[in-house]
Amino acid sequence: QVQLVESGGGLVEAGGSLRLSCAASGSFFSIGAMGWSRQAPGVQRELVASITSGGATNYADSVKGRFTISRDNAKNTVYLEMNSLKSEDTAVYYCYAAAVLRGGATYTSWGRGTQVTVSS
Repeated sequence: QVQLVESGGGLVEAGGSLRLSCAASGSFFSIGAMGWSRQAPGVQRELVASITSGGATNYADSVKGRFTISRDNAKNTVYLEMNSLKSEDTAVYYCYAAAVLRGGATYTSWGRGTQVTVSS
């Protein structure tokens, strides 16, 4: 099993910044891709950013140039630096991690989410 614990959400004014963290723990052989998605009320969940174990990144068009995803493989932790926040960034942010389990099976785990609220 893989457990993900997110932290760093909160309330911030428009134009401000927040940094989210997500640490993976449990019994696994390695962690592959990690990333963040978000969901606002009444809106379909959106993939915000992802990063491979090798550091290749991908971003939603809505956050390009404002958000930066990074990871610390030694700590099995992924980060999301969010700058120039807008009211439309308000959502629950969920991290995910694709783990390779001992035995070779892969399993994608999701965190419980952390609320980000941007006031205008």
